[in-house]
Amino acid sequence: MRVSRIQAAENRQTVINVASRLFRERGFDGIGLKDLMEGAGLTQGAFYKQFESKEDLAAQASRRALESASERWSAAIAENPDDPLGAVIAFYLSAGHREEKLDGCPVVALGSDAARQGPGVKAAFEEGIKAYLEVLGPLLPETDGEDSNRKAMVVLSTMVGAMTLSRAINDPDLAQAFLNAAVEHVREAAAA
Repeated sequence: MRVSRIQAAENRQTVINVASRLFRERGFDGIGLKDLMEGAGLTQGAFYKQFESKEDLAAQASRRALESASERWSAAIAENPDDPLGAVIAFYLSAGHREEKLDGCPVVALGSDAARQGPGVKAAFEEGIKAYLEVLGPLLPETDGEDSNRKAMVVLSTMVGAMTLSRAINDPDLAQAFLNAAVEHVREAAAA
């Protein structure tokens, strides 16, 4: 049965959405095309009509995941305009976010995998990380000649590192201690 262009476009978006979640849960190499397409409710044969390669899909799924994450940051800020940095910190460095494997931060879930991928995936991550910095930068005051972009890099690195370490260990108290330490450090860095 032939699929209309509209249905094909919808199918493509479904595959990208499903892949963005499944890649975060299992890694780029932790899931095959057959399982990705089944997750989207399509056959493996449909994949090759929609994407050049698995790397092409990985780049598009990464872009989608990073855009979604950036939108969540913006939504947190909009919900708490009196303390926008506090809103980002509360959302990002939370136990709930630590447990969110499918919809959590793609930099935490896939950052080390992305480093081993091709230029398409790396470009998607670069764009997404720059978007994170564009959100964080205006929330951080410039002080002592240190510009807000540099501070945003430090804050982002701290938050991603703390979340990564928090997810990598079994001890819930130690996992929470990493998040708490990062919250304290980020607030101090923002105030300094």
